[in-house]
Amino acid sequence: MTDTLPGWRRETVAGHVAEVFEPPQPSEFGYVVIYLHGVHLKSLSDNAVYTEAFARHGLRVVAPQTGRSWWSDRICPEFDPQVTAQRYVLDSILPFIRERWRSVPPRIALLGTSMGGQGALRFSYKFPDRFPIVAALSPAIDHQVRYYEEGEDGTLALMYDSPEAVRQDTATLHVHPLNWPRNVWFCCDPVDYRWHESTERLRSKLAAIGIPHDYDLQTSAGGHSWEYYNHMAPQAIGYIVERLERERLRIL
Repeated sequence: MTDTLPGWRRETVAGHVAEVFEPPQPSEFGYVVIYLHGVHLKSLSDNAVYTEAFARHGLRVVAPQTGRSWWSDRICPEFDPQVTAQRYVLDSILPFIRERWRSVPPRIALLGTSMGGQGALRFSYKFPDRFPIVAALSPAIDHQVRYYEEGEDGTLALMYDSPEAVRQDTATLHVHPLNWPRNVWFCCDPVDYRWHESTERLRSKLAAIGIPHDYDLQTSAGGHSWEYYNHMAPQAIGYIVERLERERLRIL
């Protein structure tokens, strides 16, 4: 078991574990990042690259743990028999952040990797007012492919009736041409054979509709891996910090 880095602690939020990071010198503007983990369930509490970046920019972080829920609005028995991961983030994590640090959107940004990357994008396109800033690394957007691979006993099969039902709930199909988040950045290694195509498909749709977005689909640094996530950390965290500042100045 790896050691938790300084600044991180485990807390219970509405009956479920969430890891919380408090930097030595928090931003005076109350900036907070919600990190959505991947299907690997790995947190950032032992990741020096991201922890150092959070500390350097004074970012508080909340990392809820929801199992292989795909951050959807479907019941995932592995997480909770009555509450979906989406409702948990909206009804428990956001109020926790407000009560603990008095931070509310747009001082809150989403960051996600793989399963969490697609979850972050889906949240932002479904709820652009609450999640106007998102950075997604290697987002597993068209995750209906996992339904086929896992079969009837897989997690997705317990949540959705069919692969088509999964596809209909993907981030790409939640994009609204008249209501979208102002600050979206995503990246995917071109050798990430499973997820690069669907990430490119999202980029193409956003470009066709004229919805602003930023992306890096060219940088290659290890495929679908933590080697890649760590390599892209400066871009992801840099984007979040810049857009948090932009949103703050925008509403003054």
